[in-house]
Amino acid sequence: SKNEQKLRTKLPEILDEINYAYGVRFPENTPVSDMIGTLSSLMIKFGIERVYGKGHHKSSYQKALEKLEGYRDKMAQYDYYNSLFDGRNSFSKTDTDATFMHMKEDHMRNGQLKPGYNIQAAVEGEYIVGIDVSSERSDVNTLIPFLEKLNSLELFVLKNIICDAGYESEENYLYLRSHNMTSYIKPVNYEQSKKRNYRTKYGRPENMEYHEMGDIFVCKAGRILWRVGTKHEKSKTGFVSEKAMYRCESCEGCPYKQNCTKAKGNKTLSISHKFKELRTESLENITTEFGKQLRMNRSIQAEGVFGVLKEDYGFRRFLCRGKNNIRTEFLLLGLAYNIKKLFAKISENRLGISLFELKTA
Repeated sequence: SKNEQKLRTKLPEILDEINYAYGVRFPENTPVSDMIGTLSSLMIKFGIERVYGKGHHKSSYQKALEKLEGYRDKMAQYDYYNSLFDGRNSFSKTDTDATFMHMKEDHMRNGQLKPGYNIQAAVEGEYIVGIDVSSERSDVNTLIPFLEKLNSLELFVLKNIICDAGYESEENYLYLRSHNMTSYIKPVNYEQSKKRNYRTKYGRPENMEYHEMGDIFVCKAGRILWRVGTKHEKSKTGFVSEKAMYRCESCEGCPYKQNCTKAKGNKTLSISHKFKELRTESLENITTEFGKQLRMNRSIQAEGVFGVLKEDYGFRRFLCRGKNNIRTEFLLLGLAYNIKKLFAKISENRLGISLFELKTA
């Protein structure tokens, strides 16, 4: 943190002050505990006692010693906090497993951050078959750990993975392919691509012609974007994506530049061809009749779980603290949900039916 870095810069100043005032030569890499021990020994040697309270004058040795002790205690606190972060950039002091996040329910409408958890639920045939409690703010990095946990149970074989756009990433696509799972992840740009003005955004790679033979893009104006290099981007999880870099031969006098790029020079773009291939494959899957049925059932079943828990059960806040306690609490909720769901399916004579039929106009 900024305060931690600021505190670290104070140590050389304290060290110079001690070396100058007391003739003690501490090397820069001397542990603070050794400095404190040396100053304490000097105070005993010279018969200087530590004093406290109003009306007592502290010796210069004591002042220097207290500065070092304050530095030591503060750094110990920062080290403890750093051990709690566990890859996060925040945590709550009242529940160190919780991370500050934007909540969907924002009554003040000021985007206030509140400590919470990212709850994941896997649903099959209207029943909750798995849950996970994550400290990740976004869903994209929760998919693989969740699937790993479900696979480790060895209770069922995961085949069709239906997710919303928040789970889309090249890493997730590759994981599903390598584990023989079919991706039904909705692309992030899926809803935008259905709008009329989407095609007028000429700077998007999908709105340009790509020629694999020459590895070039041709823009709306018929100008060529040449391959100029390759870059590698590393994600938070350590996944490395390879992206191809392209630059237009000339954007001078182009009538479409305003709707293409904000750059003063020539248009540049970077794209992962592997990601594009995987996205296209997932898009084809979700636009089939079966894919549409699965997406509709995800909305009804997976989203329905949280709707029932919040609206019907009135459960909007966890009563416990700590990730393990939260997981136990949600497992109990899931058990209650499944029992009620079983009763409902028996009453409605829907046992054995896992998917709702796709409604057509």
